[in-house]
Amino acid sequence: MTPPARHAAAIQILDLIMSGQDVEKALKDWARGHRFAGSGDRAAIRDICFEVLRKKRSVAALGSGETGRSLVLGLLRDQQRDPSDIFTGATYAPPVLTDDELATGDDVGILAEDVAADCPAWLWPIVNKSLGDECGDVFQILRNRAPLTMRANLRKSTRKQAMTALADHGINAVENPISPAAIDLPDYPRNLKNLPPYLEGLVELQDGASQAIVELLPDLVDADILDFCAGGGGKTLAIAGKLSGTFTAHDAFVQRMKDIPARAERAGIEVEILDALPDEERKFDLVFCDAPCSGSGSWRRDPAGKWNISPTSLTDVCDLQRKILVQAAEFVAADGYLAYATCSFLPDENTDQVKAFLEADPKWRLTTEKQFLPTPQGDGFYIAILKRLH
Repeated sequence: MTPPARHAAAIQILDLIMSGQDVEKALKDWARGHRFAGSGDRAAIRDICFEVLRKKRSVAALGSGETGRSLVLGLLRDQQRDPSDIFTGATYAPPVLTDDELATGDDVGILAEDVAADCPAWLWPIVNKSLGDECGDVFQILRNRAPLTMRANLRKSTRKQAMTALADHGINAVENPISPAAIDLPDYPRNLKNLPPYLEGLVELQDGASQAIVELLPDLVDADILDFCAGGGGKTLAIAGKLSGTFTAHDAFVQRMKDIPARAERAGIEVEILDALPDEERKFDLVFCDAPCSGSGSWRRDPAGKWNISPTSLTDVCDLQRKILVQAAEFVAADGYLAYATCSFLPDENTDQVKAFLEADPKWRLTTEKQFLPTPQGDGFYIAILKRLH
């Protein structure tokens, strides 16, 4: 497919997304209906759609509308490309721009700060207050593609050995300084899960900041560890790469853990998977709680999440976090640790939650707290580590 044809396809898909269809469903449905498109075409079309969604407010302003056509026009202007190179009117290309569409480029002017930052209007005052001088930089980073990062499985290899194994298969791999096992793949190669280093358990896909928060956990030996909101098990495996002991996974939605057995086998660890809460009398030395959240720290990867969040949904997820934190704390042994984490940089979900928890329960002491903001090395992540005093 030519670049104009790829942009025409993106326009069709974006129209579906803007009408309310799920992003992944819109992409898959288009691919099923256009089987002539090769893997390279599908990847390029996906990249166009995701770049538009990361920059939706600003490109809508630059293109004077929220149709797929207007958004793509705005994206080309944001990229300082000549839209006439794409809107050619040739076969499979978007129709040429009308005089009215051409004129919109002269009327844009200077975008408002929150529009240029691609932040939801209601959220801008909140993040401006919490992030201060860093707010603009954080949201500019969120307008760009996230890094592609892997974690070396230190149970099977060193980071250097894992990088060598990737290089043997033509993968350009570089050290990511955010964490001792983090490896960046700057060329964004595809089909990584078919490569021997992945199949043999030498590496796993995992964001750098997601790895970095695990490095802050206490150095426990032969510990009983519960991943309370395990999901697909990424944190379980990362914790197993740092600590020794027994590993148990729980999630309120059991189906989310369906990939853990295969991932654990590749990694060379054993994980007990619970289909319900642990028995009340069962206690753990460490309970890790990666709570559901707004996902603000990972909006580069899920840009639709940025536009779907609302004051009501934020309040709802904060209510859920409070309940999960109290519930998870019940399974921590005396002198054990509770680690609370989110992939968010919003204080309502992070420092405010931990402060309220500590004020309500004097049995706990905060030992470690760190906020990672989105950077070229990793997503935004928060972690607080609490020690049970008795």
